[in-house]
Amino acid sequence: MKGIIFTEFLELVETTFGYGIANALLDGCDLPSGGAYTSVGTYDHLEILTLVGQLQKLTGTPASDLLEFYGQYLFPKLAEQMNSMSLSFDGSIDLLCSLESIIHLEVIKLYPDAELPSFDIEKLNSQEILMEYRSCRPFAHLAKGLIDGCGNFYKEKLSVSMKHLNTETEFHTLISVRQS
Repeated sequence: MKGIIFTEFLELVETTFGYGIANALLDGCDLPSGGAYTSVGTYDHLEILTLVGQLQKLTGTPASDLLEFYGQYLFPKLAEQMNSMSLSFDGSIDLLCSLESIIHLEVIKLYPDAELPSFDIEKLNSQEILMEYRSCRPFAHLAKGLIDGCGNFYKEKLSVSMKHLNTETEFHTLISVRQS
């Protein structure tokens, strides 16, 4: 996973829970990286799972809620990167429908070694889509948080629901998004 995911997560922990929790978080985890990340580095995704698990223990907040909250926090940062790549969209549904055909292609140009989830997207109408999330990593709740963050960014009310269809070899989730 790209380091920006880790650096922004630690920034979220510091700003939301304070430096004491951030220090306890890193002290409580035995991480191969030692908890030292750069935004352009590449790290094992298991480290973020370890950090989220430890934060769950420290705060009592379920890991799924932490990942969704983090996704909401992360989206504006990623939107800044999209803006710097001259990518603009008319709103949440437009952006989400462009995830595979535009956004992920641009990410791969910048980070050829990035391992991105895949999304099959069906546009049901101008205000509703069905997204199929597939990944070797369990980050559907992070994806939901990013979608919620996308709605917040565009000042649109989105209704997002998920149905997990995980298999032994893949994390597979149906995500329904409706703009109200």
